[in-house]
Amino acid sequence: MSQPPPPRVRVTGPPRRRAHVVRTGRASEIDAETELGEVFMRSLLREQLLLALRVLLALGLTVGVLPLVFHLFPGLDDARIGQMPLAWALLGVLTYPWLVVLGWWYVRRSESNERDFADLVGTVLPDED
Repeated sequence: MSQPPPPRVRVTGPPRRRAHVVRTGRASEIDAETELGEVFMRSLLREQLLLALRVLLALGLTVGVLPLVFHLFPGLDDARIGQMPLAWALLGVLTYPWLVVLGWWYVRRSESNERDFADLVGTVLPDED
């Protein structure tokens, strides 16, 4: 005799907050694709692009320059931190925390740009938890 399969159980998580977006004032300009709405969108896109370029510049001036530094100063090949060569310490160990810091900063600034944009156009966004 085979036993009946166990009853199905629905697994649910806590209720999620839905984004409460209220479109008032200038936000309707964006939805209607008016010239003013295009100006608002261009300003947001320009700010986000400038932020991305700043992050890339910071990355290029720190991590990107390291191979050039090791090429111009060949004596650094012999430099060591403990048993580890300096190049390994910089490129293999210290680079990753730096990437995390740059990523964290980029996300925070990007969210700040979006909040400023929402304030400018009059859109109410949900509060951060």
